[in-house]
Amino acid sequence: MTSAALSIGVIQCAPSGERSENVARVEALVRSAAVRGANVIVTPELFEGPYFPQTEDEHAFELAAPLDAHPTVERMRDLARELDVVLPISFFERAGQVHYNSVAIIDAGGALLGVYRKSHIPDGPGYEEKFYFRPGDTGFRAWKTRHGTIGVGICWDQWFPEAARAMALEGAEALLYPSAIGSEPEAPGEDTKAPWQRVMLGHAVANAMPVAAANRVGVEGGLTFYGSSFICDHRGEVCEELGRDEEGVAVVSFDRQALRRYRASWGFFRDRRPDLYEALSDDGSRK
Repeated sequence: MTSAALSIGVIQCAPSGERSENVARVEALVRSAAVRGANVIVTPELFEGPYFPQTEDEHAFELAAPLDAHPTVERMRDLARELDVVLPISFFERAGQVHYNSVAIIDAGGALLGVYRKSHIPDGPGYEEKFYFRPGDTGFRAWKTRHGTIGVGICWDQWFPEAARAMALEGAEALLYPSAIGSEPEAPGEDTKAPWQRVMLGHAVANAMPVAAANRVGVEGGLTFYGSSFICDHRGEVCEELGRDEEGVAVVSFDRQALRRYRASWGFFRDRRPDLYEALSDDGSRK
């Protein structure tokens, strides 16, 4: 039976220690969010350890594991079963000869619904992800869970309105983004926290649904992660936000039926004109 309420929790932490310590920390925070009523709980990107894509190091590939044999995914399946919560779990996936930045979608009860592989892969100082990750081949999906239908992107995906709209068109009721974002090593005076939030608040407004992002905190090498994990409502109002340097959880509950009425009444999906949007499939190279 699907829940009437979609209660979203976000976790914010500094996963800079050993894998076992980081996973235990996240598990404790998941339990804390569940106690506060969360039934869908979002974790930060690649929370099993430090953010290794800061540099190009071939030894980091040893951190990857296949989905069907990933110890953290299996542990989180047990946790989802125990707590009856939905857990989109970020992990470093090895699939044959290639590697992906992925999220395992674990339903309440522990069933593995599938995997989303990060579509947009950044490449720049401090964020050398193209060295490690192949662009995802799963496309954007909406995942039907016991507690609602969710769309899940990963970090850099959150800057692209096309991705948010694609998940909404697939039937998502909320958009969730595991993240790892902070300072810019070559531009120490630049702070992207505000635009990072604003672009996702725009997704919430344009798609008439809640949006949640779970980020890291702490200093790792040349990066200072700025936290600020948040949950906003279908109007783009920030309901809960964590600080720039605190570990913890935030939880906000939404009435799914009320959200559905609101989306229908605004008519964003009724009044779309796909016949006029051909330019959206252009790669921009012809201009």
